[in-house]
Amino acid sequence: MALAPLRDPLVIESAELRLIELPLLHPFRIATGTMYRKVMPIVVLRGGGQEGYAEGVADVLPDYLPETIVSSMMMMREVFLPQMVGRAFANPHEIERLFRPWRDHQMAKAAVEMAFWDLWAKVQGLPLWQVLGGTRDQVEVGVSLGIKPIPDTLDDVRLHVAQGYRRIKLKVMPGHDLKLLDAVRAEFPDTHLTVDANCCYTLADLPVLRAMDGYGLDYIEQPLAWNDLHDHVRLQSLLATPLCLDECIRSLPDCRKALASDAGRVINIKVGRLGGHVVAKQVHDLCLAHDVPVWCGGMLEAGIGRAHNIHLCTLEQFSRPGDTSSSSRYFARDIVVEKLETSDGLMPIPANGAGIGVTMDWDFLETISTSVETIRP
Repeated sequence: MALAPLRDPLVIESAELRLIELPLLHPFRIATGTMYRKVMPIVVLRGGGQEGYAEGVADVLPDYLPETIVSSMMMMREVFLPQMVGRAFANPHEIERLFRPWRDHQMAKAAVEMAFWDLWAKVQGLPLWQVLGGTRDQVEVGVSLGIKPIPDTLDDVRLHVAQGYRRIKLKVMPGHDLKLLDAVRAEFPDTHLTVDANCCYTLADLPVLRAMDGYGLDYIEQPLAWNDLHDHVRLQSLLATPLCLDECIRSLPDCRKALASDAGRVINIKVGRLGGHVVAKQVHDLCLAHDVPVWCGGMLEAGIGRAHNIHLCTLEQFSRPGDTSSSSRYFARDIVVEKLETSDGLMPIPANGAGIGVTMDWDFLETISTSVETIRP
C-alpha cells in the first residue's frame, strides 16, 4: 500500500524520551531467564498539534537479541531523535530511509518510527489500522505461558482455554518439554498448541525435536540459535511440524532467505525486532506473496506497544492468533487509560480517537518513570 504524503510535511517540534519500570503481576520465565518487571523506553513525538507514542522493547540484558536498554536509549537520545526533531517528514517511509544507514539497533529505530506512525495517523484523523492497510476490526488472540511446574502450567492452560483464547503457547527448554506436552495433550487433545524454545536447542537434540512431531503442534517456534538459518533448514527438512522463525528474522532479506531455503514455514512478526511498521509490513507482504502464515509476537508490552501490535494484526496475512492477550494478565495497572482486554479469544481494535486509539495515563506514568529527557531543535 503506497502512503500518500500529507498536504504539508509534518514537522517534529520536540521529542520526549522516558524510561519506566512496570512490575509484572507474576514472574515470567523462559529458557533464558525470568522477568519480574518490565523496563521500557517510552517515546513521545510532538508536532501538528498532536502527540505520537511508542514503546521500546529492548531488554535490560542481551538475552533475546544483542540490543539492550542501555544501547537502545543511547541510540535514540544521541542519534535517531536528534536527526528528526526540527525536521519535516511527508510519511513514515522517510523515517525508515533516514535510519537505514545505521547498523542494527532495530528496537530503537522501531520505537521512534512507531511513534511517528501514531503521530502521522493522528494528524490525518485516521486510525492506525487504516493507514497500515488493515482489513478487520478485531483480531484473534493466543496466550503465551511461561515455564512453571507442570501442574501449575496445566492450571494455566485450563484457565485460558476456558477464557476462549484461540491458541496456547508453551515455553519449553531441554528437560521441560516432552513430559509437559504429554500432560497438556492428555487433557487438551484438540486445543491449538504451540511451543516456543527461545533458541535453547541444537541439532544434538534432534530426538526430542522429532518427538514433538507426535503432539499435533501448530508449529515449533525458534528451536535453534538466534542467528542460524542454516541449521533451521536442516531441522525443517526432518520434521513434519512447521518451524516458526522469530529471532532469526531481523530484516526483509532475512525473511526472503528463510522462505527461499525453507528454514521455516511460519513467521513471527515483531515490530520492534524488525525496526518498525514499514519493515514489518514488507515482511508481511512477502509472506502474503508466498502464502506463508504470520502472526504477531509479544514482548510483554504495556498498553502503548500492545495497541500498536493490535493495529498491525489487522493486516490480511495475520492468519494465526498473536500474543496480544489481555493487558491485565501482566500488569496490575497499565500505562493507558483504556482497558485492552479480550473476549472469547478476540481483541477489539483500540478506537478512542485516531492513531493507536489509546490515551496515556500521564499521572501513573509520572510515578513509574525513572528518567525523562526532552529533545528540542
